[in-house]
Amino acid sequence: MTMAPAPLKVAVAGLGFGEAVHLEALRASPAWEPVALWHPRRERLDAACRAQNLAGTTTYDDLLEDPSIEALVIATPPAPRFELARRALEAGKHLMLEKPVALTAHQVQELQRLALSKGLTVAVDFEYRAVPLVQQLAELIHGGVLGELWLVKLDWLMGSRADPSRAWSWYSSAAEGGGVLGALGTHAFDLLHWLVGPTSALQAQLSTAINQRPGPGSPTLAPVDAEDIALLQLQLQGPHNRPVPAQVNLASVTRAGRGCWLELYGSDATLVLGSDNQADYVHGFGLWQATPGEPLRPLAPDPRWSFARTWSDGRIAPVERVHGWWAEAIHQSRPMVPGLSEGWASQRCCDWAKGIAPSA
Repeated sequence: MTMAPAPLKVAVAGLGFGEAVHLEALRASPAWEPVALWHPRRERLDAACRAQNLAGTTTYDDLLEDPSIEALVIATPPAPRFELARRALEAGKHLMLEKPVALTAHQVQELQRLALSKGLTVAVDFEYRAVPLVQQLAELIHGGVLGELWLVKLDWLMGSRADPSRAWSWYSSAAEGGGVLGALGTHAFDLLHWLVGPTSALQAQLSTAINQRPGPGSPTLAPVDAEDIALLQLQLQGPHNRPVPAQVNLASVTRAGRGCWLELYGSDATLVLGSDNQADYVHGFGLWQATPGEPLRPLAPDPRWSFARTWSDGRIAPVERVHGWWAEAIHQSRPMVPGLSEGWASQRCCDWAKGIAPSA
């Protein structure tokens, strides 16, 4: 009888999504043992350590110099993420990175070269790949249900930033990695690459609807230069290198927006995946299929992809599934999917949309 490997000791850097989602997912998995937290602000760190009953530090090097810590989850805002990841790889730690992985695709390539040279496994939290109905959709597409794919359309229209009184934060700053491309576009590009194929051409129209917000703790208005709307035309390389046109519309300022809807139109069928639930992207999705001459009909969820547990916060279950894939990749000493290759492909499209020359 094969014994299960001992849980990997992991620290979490960043206490927003890191504490609310990653830490809960790690604790639910037999593959991981969370042992420490990091945050640069002492008062924020102390509160989290008390709430979570974990050790913590404001000195990042403490995590890197601790030989018992085998891996790090880096769930900070985007701007410091590249340097934190680079230092962790130099110290020999496996990584789980939030997205966007870095501020440019060139930085992602640098991390990829370093990880390969160190023999380390780096995961990127493209958790939509782990959502059950998305996995069911992928099986249908890759099984050829659509026939020849003719058109892809993705609308991701959210209202999380539609209130102009919401305070300025790093999300409002292009230099700090803010904007709808980093928040939603990274996931959108990754999904399309996984489901259809890589992007070979891209055109973008970016705009900022709310161009100033109250400063943090101040009524003074601060300028916003990160895009909150992105309209994109892509050409994807589908099966047999056949070009497939794709239209992607992203927004974070659409009041009562329709949510996330992905439509795929082929010669033999139409598939639609969608959710108007802006609070829970796991429990809100539905999946529909139509063949020529028939209306769309709902498809029952395939139990093979179901989660073993239902959480009040729907984000935790898919992240736990990605953590499981990450642990398996570490134990098998193989590259992680989704990892830095997928992170680079997604970030390359973000750069392209912003007018940054795509890296090869």
